[in-house]
Amino acid sequence: LIVIIEAIKLALVFEFVVGLDDGGAVTPPMGWRSWNLFGSHVNQSLMQDMMDEISSRRNLVDGVLTSLSDLGFTDVGLDDGWQACGNYGYANYTYHSASGVYPIVNQTRFSDFIEMTSYAHERNLTAGWYLNNCICKDHCTDDVCYQGDAAALLSYNFDSVKLDNCGTQRDLNLWSNLFSASINDQTKPIIIENCHWGHTLPNKTWCPFHFYRSSQDIKPYFTSVLYNLESVFPLADANLSNPSCWAYPDMLEIGVANFTQAEARSHYAAWAIISSPLTLSLDLRNHSLVDSLWSIIANPEIIAINQAWAGFSGSRFLFINSSSAIVQFLYKPIIYNLSTAVLIMNLAHFTVSNLTLSFDSVPSLPCLSLCQVRDVFLRSDLGIFNSSFSIPSIEPHDSYFLLLSST
Repeated sequence: LIVIIEAIKLALVFEFVVGLDDGGAVTPPMGWRSWNLFGSHVNQSLMQDMMDEISSRRNLVDGVLTSLSDLGFTDVGLDDGWQACGNYGYANYTYHSASGVYPIVNQTRFSDFIEMTSYAHERNLTAGWYLNNCICKDHCTDDVCYQGDAAALLSYNFDSVKLDNCGTQRDLNLWSNLFSASINDQTKPIIIENCHWGHTLPNKTWCPFHFYRSSQDIKPYFTSVLYNLESVFPLADANLSNPSCWAYPDMLEIGVANFTQAEARSHYAAWAIISSPLTLSLDLRNHSLVDSLWSIIANPEIIAINQAWAGFSGSRFLFINSSSAIVQFLYKPIIYNLSTAVLIMNLAHFTVSNLTLSFDSVPSLPCLSLCQVRDVFLRSDLGIFNSSFSIPSIEPHDSYFLLLSST
């Protein structure tokens, strides 16, 4: 009861962005999406393969055979490449019929969308779609195109949608209204991703989508990871990343980019601590690749930190840039007045030595003197420390991920 009362007090102190009040994406969405792996070279068979893999219990978590979907990765999203791109009608629509009434599917690649979404649902997954683009060429602005796309999504039984910025259907209020559960008599909301590359951001009273891109597309380089991560900090600091309106610096490049284990670990932990949606894009059919990353992507403590909500989505609180260290410190309250997560990232190409985390520098930390410190990566308690925690060294692009709790 005390925790609930204090959380209510916190909500009264801080002004949060107002998300969609439909029960969708109360925690950051988790899943897999096709673009980073397949680009436009995607088809129904590949999508169904990924549904099989994400729901397959091949690997252990705490001694129990566990699938990625068991851990929360349940939305399997189809990106660009499903359309029969062409020139239709007098307006030369690129993927809408001449009248604009319906989107035209490339049935050579996708013979039956209802079969595909049913395949997902039979595995207790959800199926995501993709609109407002045909390889960045569509230019329909008529309401009939919006209405036709929304009707098609509902008739094909998709559960979520990514709305790109490439086409000209950028009216997010209209999209939100068309997908509204109250209008369509749906039992669950359609989860809406605003993928406007950071150009269309929420404000305190407006967020007609469940999560939104804070940045341009991510690239398979660690520098791109850091660049996109940077875009979230001002949004989080302004309380513009909250339940049902999450800031999102794009899909995870883990297993797609040629990252070291340290870089993969840092990338995943950074997305987790800022409450970003966690969207995998690696080839799940490559079991040796999945096995090599399993301790990272299937770490239940990292996922729990990502899914926690105690009034703030997570941001940076300290940045050191000197000749001997380039390090940033991120934090997120996990249980109000009880625990806070801290991520210490070495951004340099060299090993950084002799770092000290002073507890009084961490915002919202409930234990300024004696703190219980837990290593989130290793999932082990490190002990009780007084006022600070010392780190002997951090390898290039690696991180320390800590949970600090009251004793």
